[in-house]
Amino acid sequence: MRRLLIGLTVSAVFVTASACGSSGSTESAGETASDGTTTVKVGIIPILDVAPVYLGQKKGFYSERGLKLELTPAQGGAAIVPGVVSGQFQFGFSNTTSLLVAQSKKVPVKVVANGVASTAEEGADFMGTTVKKGSPIKSAKQLEGKKVAVNALNNICDTSIKESVRKDGGDPSKLQFVEMPFDQMAAALENDQVAAACTPEPALSTVKAAGGTAIAASFYDVDPNLTVAMYFTSQQYAQKNPELVKKFQEATAESLEYANSHPEEVREIVATYTKIPATLLEKLTLPNWPAEPNRASIERLAELAKEDGQLKETPDLDALLP
Repeated sequence: MRRLLIGLTVSAVFVTASACGSSGSTESAGETASDGTTTVKVGIIPILDVAPVYLGQKKGFYSERGLKLELTPAQGGAAIVPGVVSGQFQFGFSNTTSLLVAQSKKVPVKVVANGVASTAEEGADFMGTTVKKGSPIKSAKQLEGKKVAVNALNNICDTSIKESVRKDGGDPSKLQFVEMPFDQMAAALENDQVAAACTPEPALSTVKAAGGTAIAASFYDVDPNLTVAMYFTSQQYAQKNPELVKKFQEATAESLEYANSHPEEVREIVATYTKIPATLLEKLTLPNWPAEPNRASIERLAELAKEDGQLKETPDLDALLP
């Protein structure tokens, strides 16, 4: 197991893996109370993408199935992967690229529910590659040789921004990625720590409110219907706790559907777990929350990640996806 975790080669992975504790914790299904409710720990990223699980928790979709969610924020999916595999979390939310990297290195992860997808609307996606007000950078190609902020190295931000640069006629190998939390990117742009940033909502609206602009819709550039992230567990946990995993799948599916049809409630819930000002809530561009992952878009992500050297081996999508 230790060799598998080391194989992820992401700095955040090492930090999280060392904090995970007991290697036998994957045996636990979660803490079960006297009333039969099971508490499951879920590693998430505090961005708009995960609004459905917060809504589902509030609306009782999980509790009516005997589940209580303990939602733990992390900086990125690359840090959540080893937490799930080691048993620190029973479930996790991760960008698709990090899951592809993990699977290609034989890390035993298994997707159990869809997470979030691009809007499929050109010029109106929920993620933009942004620059500050007055920046001389007007197109993705001009990012060559520049520092670009991403929430975690070797993830979907890297893959998609490189594709934007490639489509604009630039050389993606010349980008310099800098790791930082999403909520620090607006300030980093203003202070010229970085020239551009990977900003999904609510970071996108925060940057735009300061006069910044999006020079590319990088998720859309990969695929208009890109599956950006998914919920997953470890293969061992899925095998030992099939009924509990099924309950999580069903509750999450109901939560995704509810979020898609109740945009105002999405905006309200986002304010409870992010730092976005109330004045910006109505300006948020909401993503899509489809019931199922888009396999073609995931295959495209894998192709790009392999082309850019993020993947050495082609991942087994049949083993990864539900």
